[in-house]
Amino acid sequence: MRFLIAITGASGSLYAQRLLDQLDPVEHEVHVILSQYAPQVIAEEMPGGLQLREGVHTHSLRSMNLPFASGSNPPDAMVVIPCSMGTVGRIAHGLSSDSILRCADVMLKERRKLILVPRETPLSLIHVRNFELLLQAGVLLLPANPSFYTRPTTVEAVVDTVVARVLDHLGVRHSLTHRWQDEPE
Repeated sequence: MRFLIAITGASGSLYAQRLLDQLDPVEHEVHVILSQYAPQVIAEEMPGGLQLREGVHTHSLRSMNLPFASGSNPPDAMVVIPCSMGTVGRIAHGLSSDSILRCADVMLKERRKLILVPRETPLSLIHVRNFELLLQAGVLLLPANPSFYTRPTTVEAVVDTVVARVLDHLGVRHSLTHRWQDEPE
C-alpha cells in the first residue's frame, strides 16, 4: 500500500515516529511531509530528531509537484499525526496552501482514507465544529487519547496504544498492544 504521513507542529512527535517505525518501506510505499513548524517541535521533543527508515520518501511542504497533489495519483491512505488544530481547521475549510493541505484535499475529493490524529486539549467550539465538518466529509478523527487497559509502563507504550489504532485503520498488522478480550466466563 502507499501511505502518506504528514507531521504538523502539534506536540506529539513521538506518535509520528512510532507510526513510521511500524511502516516497513519494503512492504509499503511510505511518504513523509513535515509542516513548517514540525521540525521545531520535533527538535524540542525528540533531540535525536525524526528517524526515517531507508526507503521512506520525503517531500517538500512547498512543492505541488509531488505525486499525491493530484487526484490522478492519490495514496491509499493519508495520516496527519500529530495534527494541529490549525491544520484541522484548514482541511475542514478546503484550504490548499501547501502540499499537506492539498494532499488532504485530494484525499477528500477522491474519497480516500484520511486519518487525522489531533492532539489538543481542551477543545473550543470552533474545534468541535471543524471536527463536525470533517466527519461529514468522511475523515476518520482518531484523537491522540491513549488507553491504559494494556498497563503501559513506558511513554512509548502509552503512545503505542494510539498508534496501534491508526495501524488498525490502515489495515497494517502489528503487535504493538494486545487486544481487548471478553471477560472469562
